[in-house]
Amino acid sequence: MGATASRSNPREALAVDALRHSGRVCLRVGGESMLPSLWPGDVAEIEACSLADAGPGDIILAFRDDRLFLHRLVTNGSGGFLARGDSMPAADPSYRADALLGKLVKVVRAGEVIVPGPLHSWWRLLGLVCCYCRWVRQLVLRFHRPSAPSPGSLSVSDLTSDFCNREAQ
Repeated sequence: MGATASRSNPREALAVDALRHSGRVCLRVGGESMLPSLWPGDVAEIEACSLADAGPGDIILAFRDDRLFLHRLVTNGSGGFLARGDSMPAADPSYRADALLGKLVKVVRAGEVIVPGPLHSWWRLLGLVCCYCRWVRQLVLRFHRPSAPSPGSLSVSDLTSDFCNREAQ
């Protein structure tokens, strides 16, 4: 994997290194750009892969500008790819091919294991409503109650492979 983690953001650098060495990493979702597919507080398990192993519609982990992005792959080619958050109005700026680190294999939400599926048009519509209607986003987030982290659990973007296993049990 060609993405280079800098020392200016040590948590992201740790995630990139852990994924390179173990092939899997778990991250706690902190943002709202993937609503309604991913919610703040979800634990996402990522499996390392190349751009050739990911297809449009997969939720992928990419690294750029010292940040990790967990967004949906829109298009891919030999030179790079486009990705977009489900509740974002437009695609991210294009990524180089080596920015792709892995793809989502499962999510743990409130103790339940969820295997991601394809993006349905009505799901994308709900994501766009969350994007453009601030009050809808606030209402949806208010009624979504993520599970409280267990004592000693990791914070946003922290990771370890046994954390994935503990969350899934």
